[in-house]
Parts: sequence; C-alpha cells; structure tokens
Amino acid sequence: MKTIAATADVAETAVIGEGSRIWHLAQVREDASVGSNCNIGRGAYVGPGVVIGSNCKLQNYALVYEPARLGDGVFVGPAAVLTNDLHPRAITPDGTLKGSEDWEAVGVIVGRGASIGARAVCVAPVSIGQWATVAAGAVVTRNVPDFAVVVGVPARQAGWVGEAGHPLKQDDVGRWLCPVTGRRYIESNGQLAPAEAG
Repeated sequence: MKTIAATADVAETAVIGEGSRIWHLAQVREDASVGSNCNIGRGAYVGPGVVIGSNCKLQNYALVYEPARLGDGVFVGPAAVLTNDLHPRAITPDGTLKGSEDWEAVGVIVGRGASIGARAVCVAPVSIGQWATVAAGAVVTRNVPDFAVVVGVPARQAGWVGEAGHPLKQDDVGRWLCPVTGRRYIESNGQLAPAEAG
C-alpha cells in the first residue's frame, strides 16, 4: 500500500507504485512515474515526466528535474540536484521572461544502484553509471562509469566501489576486491566489471 502525506503535492497524472511513501511537502509533478517501494523525502521535488525506478530513495529536499531517468535502487541524498538546462536564463535576450517553449530540457540518467551524495549537483546532460557513487558536495559535469567513485568540483574519479558501496581494494593479481562481499572485479580501459564466476 502506498502512503502519501496530506501535505504532499502529487499530480493526478503521476503514477506512484505500491509500497512507496511520499513524505510531507514533497512534490511529484504531472506524468512522473515513481516505482514500487520508493521513499520520497520531505520537500523533495520530482519534475514532470521524470521516471524513477523501484526501491529508490530521494532524501529530504532532493530536486530531480525533468527529463531525468533513475534506475532501480538509486539513492539521491539530501538537497542533491539533478539539473536540466544547458544555458539557464530567466529572460530572453530582449528581456522578456522565458517560458517552457524557450528552451529544451536535457536530463540526467542514473543507473541501477547508484548513489548521489548530499548536496551533490549533476549538471545535465550526464549519465551516472550503475553502482557508481557521487560524493557529497561533488559537481558532476562528465559521465561517470559503472562502479566509479567521483569527488570534488568538478567531480573526478577517486576509485571504485562495489554493489555494497564500500571502496574496492586491489588484490595481488591486479583485480579489485570488495572487502564486504568478497566479490572480484576486473578493470579494463577505464571500465570496471564483475569478474566471471569460477
């Protein structure tokens, strides 16, 4: 059963999956889709047509602007922002207020299981890879590979993480190892992938 707080603003055309919870003062706009078992925190914003997978968490005051697409199991930390405008301006060159027809929205794509830390900003158009981690306060201006950890302003890669979210360590044969799950990964050409079983 889904739970929507009385003070939340959820558009009639938004689709909210079973088991999802929309907390106080959150806003879910027209035609947005929120999967099952999601948690949309206090004051969070989900723009028109945004698609959020199942088992996602948007923490308090996270702002996800259209046309963002979030895979299953994505975490968006408190006050993080996913932008949508390459050339933001309030007015046109002649000084009139810009309307929706005066710009084309570009989105952020977030892969399955990825995490975006508190107050991080993802500047569209960028893709955050599966199981990647964007550190708190980072400003992402380039695509982030699967399993990568990025930090800083602008964000740069600082290592690798596994599905458990812990930093990976290299073993004696050059593979990467998760200290929590014991899973091994192979790095090739700046990309990381789980090692073949066996």
